[in-house]
Amino acid sequence: MSAIFWQYSYLQVLDFLTTLAFLLVGVREGNPVVRLVIELAPSPIFGLLTIKVLALGLGIFSLMSGRFRLLQRMNLVFALVVAWNLVALIVGAAKLRPFL
Repeated sequence: MSAIFWQYSYLQVLDFLTTLAFLLVGVREGNPVVRLVIELAPSPIFGLLTIKVLALGLGIFSLMSGRFRLLQRMNLVFALVVAWNLVALIVGAAKLRPFL
C-alpha cells in the first residue's frame, strides 16, 4: 500500500485516541456530525469507531481511485485535527486539575 495511505490510517488512529482522551476529561466534540453520531450511538466508543471506519473507507476509495493528492490534503487536515485535539485535551485536563 501507499505510504500516503499508511499516514492517513495512522492519523485516523491518533484522531480516535485523542478524541477519546478529551471526551474522558469532559471536553465536548466540536464537529457537529461526529457529535451527533456519538450521541446516537449505543456508546461513545462505538460512535467514534463508526466514524473512523467511514473515514478509512474514504481513504481506501481515494487510494483505489488514484486520488493521491486528496489523500495528501486529508493527511494535512487530520494532522491539524490531531493537534487541535491535543490542545483541547490539555485545556480540558487543566480545568480539572490546574497546575499553573
